Amino acid sequence: MDLFIRARMQQLRIPGLQLAVVHHGNIVKLGHYGLANVQDSVPVDRTTLFPINSITKAFVGVAVMQLVEAGKLDVAAPVGRYLPELPAAWRGITVRQLLTHTSGLPDILPEGVQVTADDQLTAWKAVQAQPLESQPGEKFSYNQTNYLLVGKLIDQLSGQPFTRFIEDRQLRVAGLPRTTFADANSVVPHSTRGYTYFYAVDGELRRTAELHNMFEVFAPMLRTAAGLNSTAEEMATWVLALQQGKLLQPASLPTLWTPGKLTNGTERGFSKQLNGYALGWPTITRPEHRAVAPVGGGRSAVFLYPDDDLAVVVLTNLTGANPDRFVDELASFYVPDMRLATGFGLPPTLRRLHHELRRRGFDHALALVRQQQKQNPGYQLPESEVNAWGYSLLRQQQPREALEIFKLNVSLYPKSANAYDSLAETYQELGNKTLAVKNYQQVLRLDPHSKNAAQQLQRLH
Repeated sequence: MDLFIRARMQQLRIPGLQLAVVHHGNIVKLGHYGLANVQDSVPVDRTTLFPINSITKAFVGVAVMQLVEAGKLDVAAPVGRYLPELPAAWRGITVRQLLTHTSGLPDILPEGVQVTADDQLTAWKAVQAQPLESQPGEKFSYNQTNYLLVGKLIDQLSGQPFTRFIEDRQLRVAGLPRTTFADANSVVPHSTRGYTYFYAVDGELRRTAELHNMFEVFAPMLRTAAGLNSTAEEMATWVLALQQGKLLQPASLPTLWTPGKLTNGTERGFSKQLNGYALGWPTITRPEHRAVAPVGGGRSAVFLYPDDDLAVVVLTNLTGANPDRFVDELASFYVPDMRLATGFGLPPTLRRLHHELRRRGFDHALALVRQQQKQNPGYQLPESEVNAWGYSLLRQQQPREALEIFKLNVSLYPKSANAYDSLAETYQELGNKTLAVKNYQQVLRLDPHSKNAAQQLQRLH
């Protein structure tokens, strides 16, 4: 696992990273890698604090459910019930629509805009004068105005500032002494520096080869959207407290983690992977190994797998590291089936076929592909991608499933010596000497210069 992380850090040029894994009710892995401060060569250690950006919204979702449990809030109610001073067009939006980014509100932080403590009241006044971007519930639109309003709800209904409510009801209860609200203006001991490879050149944002400092400022009223700083160990401790009923009653978790639906009945989220958004928690809805997965700033992620009793926390100091793209792979070190079930690393067409074969059996591969080809004459599976899929299954100790995929490739590409070579190799691994010999012989008929086929036949004879 350490080797995998270091390889990813090198590939993505991540300066510093922290890792924590929670499995079966215990923190089973803690790791810290690289530099917290590149300029001064300060290494990351277990106490290094990282901004968690929008993962803060998951804490806000928990705070909302605590108010629900106290009988002070109904997430299905219109926000105007609690904040009657809002613009008339906003009052009918439900609390759930705010939390799931389906409100249709204008965004106080449109792309490229920063709101500071000095201008937050001006920005708040200006955004209230703007029209709705869409009708409530009509579409998903990630929007920081939503969480500004949720912060005001918490202030109003708890009788204290939302930062204090979260500190009292979550940070202290879970035992997170280092986790704190702060931004680049704050002096917080053991904080990492933020970095990026993106830089504005002549007004255009470009990816460069050089590492640049990243300075993020969050106006106090917007710190429900992105204000907390924490360590991977403390985030894991918070997850445990949530799982153990210290923060919420277990019956509240399904509500917390159920993605919002649009008026047309569909779920929407950030991406094809993060395909839903619940109460501050992005969700991954899929046939197996579903997850709730808060992500923050393109640099940190917390994936909680409810059906696998597993959680993985990855915090980095590089905007653009996007660890959510490899957390499933980290999880597969603890749940080996996940690598096979999720089909990560496969192109979308193969992933859909992979999931269908998981359901029906891999021996249906050729029949399903032929069916797709009849329905869509343009349906194609590239030889190289199918071959790579087969070898991925072999690496996951799934040789019989790999065999069916290599048989599929031979059927699709009967003139490919490489396809037959992979099939022969798999028969050889499974101990079927007769079929291994037969397929290596076919390799030589198609490619008489194949040294590997000649050597393997000599070995098998």
